[in-house]
Amino acid sequence: MWDCWFAECRTTIEPNVGVVPVPDERLAKLADIVAETEGDPSTSLRMNRPPIIPASVQFVDIAGLVKGAAEGQGLGNKFLSHIREVDLIVHVTRYFENADVVHVAGEIDPKRDQEIIETELILADLQTLSKQVEPRGVRDKQAQRRWELIESLKIALDSGKPARDVIPKEDDDDRFLIKDLQLLTMKPVLYVANVSEEQMKLQTTGDTLMISAKIESELAGLPQEDQKQYLQELGLEQSGLERLIQKAYEMLRLLSFLTMGVKEVRAWTITRGTKAPQAAAVIHTDFEKKFIKAEVISFDDLVILGSRKKAQELGKLRLEGKDYIMQDGDVVEFKIGG
Repeated sequence: MWDCWFAECRTTIEPNVGVVPVPDERLAKLADIVAETEGDPSTSLRMNRPPIIPASVQFVDIAGLVKGAAEGQGLGNKFLSHIREVDLIVHVTRYFENADVVHVAGEIDPKRDQEIIETELILADLQTLSKQVEPRGVRDKQAQRRWELIESLKIALDSGKPARDVIPKEDDDDRFLIKDLQLLTMKPVLYVANVSEEQMKLQTTGDTLMISAKIESELAGLPQEDQKQYLQELGLEQSGLERLIQKAYEMLRLLSFLTMGVKEVRAWTITRGTKAPQAAAVIHTDFEKKFIKAEVISFDDLVILGSRKKAQELGKLRLEGKDYIMQDGDVVEFKIGG
């Protein structure tokens, strides 16, 4: 499960934690294939349809940090501790005007709100780095490199630059050396504009998503079919939550592989570049060391052919080894030794 954090300008003290299923229409199609090809022929397709278990994202929703949070203002230390464990920071800023909904800082100013959050996270990271001690007399190259990174990060943070801009996300070696520091500004940030229904006509640009909390609240109270109709009336193809999850997956470099059978059809989340044995470990930790092969077919091929048996007959069902890099939409059955 992947964690994201909402920073929102409101006054709630305790965080709200919610586990949200990741929308994936492929699962229903796989469940239909299982019902048609592997179910009990004496019962209906509906009765043969296996349970569907989507992937999930955990959101930790807390109040926005106030100025001085890094020094403990506004329960800042408590809030900062919640953020350290997440994979992605989602910063919600208010754009809509409503005299009946008071903003904690008074005037509506999204840029100010974003700057406060970023500044407090930078100050918190500087506090963390200031506690590090130079490894004098140590010849270990990794320890020396780690100190070089700490020194360069201090300079950058002092100038207002977040750690993620200093060490690229592709630089796995350097990121590993400072992973234990849990730097807040190393985490990717997704900005979400909380807008009115009228403002939803604005286009989403860059790393900012336009979402109306009012619309999302109304959607949550409707049956699924009515939700689709309501979105169509608003000229929207997806809910804000669906677009948020998709953007989070993109920024965290995540993908889903799928498993299917009479017991369940399920989506599993891994990072891009994950090899087959490590993907198997997501299902069960023992599967990685007992991995033999992965029986793989792409979702698109399986839907076209209609069954795993037909896919095997036509050579579309592949046996992949330990070096196989998993792809989004792979439908997999792992072969595990004793």
